Amino acid sequence: MGISNAQHPEHSVQGLLVDEETWAIRYLIVDTSNWWLGHLVLIAPQWIQKVSWSDNTVSVDLTRQSVKNAPAYDAAAQLNREQEVNIFKHYGHPGYWDDEA
Repeated sequence: MGISNAQHPEHSVQGLLVDEETWAIRYLIVDTSNWWLGHLVLIAPQWIQKVSWSDNTVSVDLTRQSVKNAPAYDAAAQLNREQEVNIFKHYGHPGYWDDEA
């Protein structure tokens, strides 16, 4: 499935990160290498605007530049809260954990 925004289509959704305690989907794992020499990045599901199963796309409210400059995700490393804070700060959104208090 591809991911797109109003400016440009599309990156490839490679998988999901799921919270092992709550089973909540925390992130889509997105491969940006089809636009430039990219890397894997994480995009939170609350930034999804629309899912089109017929077009096989997920539309998000993020700019191309913000996705391009997003912190790289390393699938071999354990994701920690500091990395999550950096991801949300990069995109200019509050963290999901702010709602869990």
